[in-house]
Amino acid sequence: MPQSYTPEFKKKIVRLHLEEGRTYKSITAEYGVSKASISKWCSEFSEECQAKADINPNTLNEAELMKEILRLRRELEESRKENLFLKKAAAFFAKEID
Repeated sequence: MPQSYTPEFKKKIVRLHLEEGRTYKSITAEYGVSKASISKWCSEFSEECQAKADINPNTLNEAELMKEILRLRRELEESRKENLFLKKAAAFFAKEID
């Protein structure tokens, strides 16, 4: 008999994948949900968001917002790494001048 999941749980799993960038493998290991189920839920969610966007094309749908949040989080992390490197380089060159 197939496992039944609540819509809230499905949405949480989709958010983990789309918004936080978690892999199917990590979600499967943590929650015991199959890769096929996660993939299916993501597809259903995207279709649902597209249907909402068709009704009101002036708004970004939830899936697009999640993808944008993920992109921005990755960009922020990269900027933090670059900033740390530049701080270390500035400290190194400041020592050379003295």
